[in-house]
Amino acid sequence: IRDRVEGAAEESRLLLEERWDLIFFTGGTGVGRIVAQAAAKHLTPTVLELGGKSPCIIDRSADLEVTARRIAWGKFVNAGQTCIAPDYVLIPPDLKGRFTDLVQKAVKSFYGADARESSDYGRIINARHFERVSALAADGQVAFGGERDAASRFFAPTVITDAPLSSPLMQEEIFGPLLPLVDCPSIDEAIRFVRARPKPLALYSFAKDAAVNERVLAETSSGGAVANDVCVHFAAEGLPFGGVGDSGTGGYHGRASFDAFSHKKSVVKRPFALDMKLRYPPYAGKLGLFQRFL
Repeated sequence: IRDRVEGAAEESRLLLEERWDLIFFTGGTGVGRIVAQAAAKHLTPTVLELGGKSPCIIDRSADLEVTARRIAWGKFVNAGQTCIAPDYVLIPPDLKGRFTDLVQKAVKSFYGADARESSDYGRIINARHFERVSALAADGQVAFGGERDAASRFFAPTVITDAPLSSPLMQEEIFGPLLPLVDCPSIDEAIRFVRARPKPLALYSFAKDAAVNERVLAETSSGGAVANDVCVHFAAEGLPFGGVGDSGTGGYHGRASFDAFSHKKSVVKRPFALDMKLRYPPYAGKLGLFQRFL
């Protein structure tokens, strides 16, 4: 198909009523379910890249300054509006204060004393999402940041503590410059926390102790994962990118994209010669010969 259809919800709904060979969708989990339901009517295969709440797990052995800088970069690039942005941080309570200070230090080094003056810091995409992010910021305590301007849709890099786990901030994908910190004294508890929730699109584990990172990777499930960094797996040559469970199905990037958009049709071509009668009934007396070929 060479035609391109542009539009919004209504145009998408009409497209989903058609019969396709494949539907590829990038967006939120809620709309992903709508796409999957529509595709099921025609048994159309789908590739769904949906996002979710991608956690960062910080072990006591981690280099906290490098960890804070890398998480701050991944969280606040494009004002947090990327599907693989770190969504929240699981951290031992006694490290939380220093980590917050280090994130604030990193943000200042990236964007200056006032991020609204930086040409490297983005804005919230539209007014509706600005209001959504503003509402999420009301959950918990702002450790730093929180400044905003509705007219320009500027929302400062923000760290939040003590948000209730039942709050929208901790239940919905943030997709904005808010970074909640969650008290988590041990790796055991961090793994349990992640496993008790929908599988994320990405998971980030930070530890100098390689055994800790290996354990986190082995005992959690996510679309992708990175040890001691964030987001870089998205650009790693040769790696497929995609989700699992609520964060999506299927994968793409590089060779995986060709596989996703291809059907591997099995084809056998045979000559008319050597048409052995052994394959045809009646089979009485042929069992022994069949067994020789098995």
